[in-house]
Amino acid sequence: TWWYGIPSSSSHALIGGIVGAVIAKGGGANLVAGGILKTVAFIFVSPFLGFVLGSLMMVLVAWIFRRTSPIRVDRWFRRLQLVSAGLYSLGHGGTDAQKTIGIIWMLLVAAGYVAVDAKAPPPWVIWACYVAIGMGTMFGGWRSVKTMGQRLTKLKPVGGFCAETGGAITLFIATGLGIPVSTTHTITGAILGVGSVRNASTVRWGLAGNIVW
Repeated sequence: TWWYGIPSSSSHALIGGIVGAVIAKGGGANLVAGGILKTVAFIFVSPFLGFVLGSLMMVLVAWIFRRTSPIRVDRWFRRLQLVSAGLYSLGHGGTDAQKTIGIIWMLLVAAGYVAVDAKAPPPWVIWACYVAIGMGTMFGGWRSVKTMGQRLTKLKPVGGFCAETGGAITLFIATGLGIPVSTTHTITGAILGVGSVRNASTVRWGLAGNIVW
């Protein structure tokens, strides 16, 4: 998916991988249905919630700054977008890196390296996962970035701020509930929400459908 520039869900790929491994090793009886169903449900809930929150943020900001000149709004939100991007990145690490930590912790418990009743994973697992996700974000290439930033819809700084803030709120909610969600689908929904408020005809809905598919 990186090669084709399709922003995919690492969460669902990882969960699909572990479900397949468990079935191959011990059969479907070893799966916890509640956890899987909750995760599948949020495949649809997270982009929808991102869409709603991104739309509401855009409407709210447009109303608050309705008497401010576009040049001044653009200047302010170029700076504010650094804050919203930081919040979204925090939410990204709070969901995606946690899942990888959980998989490694499970492996260490199964192999007998960590006690079954351990309260937390070893610190080196936590640090390794966060360093890896940070390095991957820095050097992961620009294919998916181009899809999200240029091909879905054209965003100005104010739109980027609203999409990132709406997406970050969604991720914080999911993290608080302990539900693995797709950061990709969340921000896709938020971008579509912002784009539809501005001008629905400028949104490439077909591309959005391909991302979800």
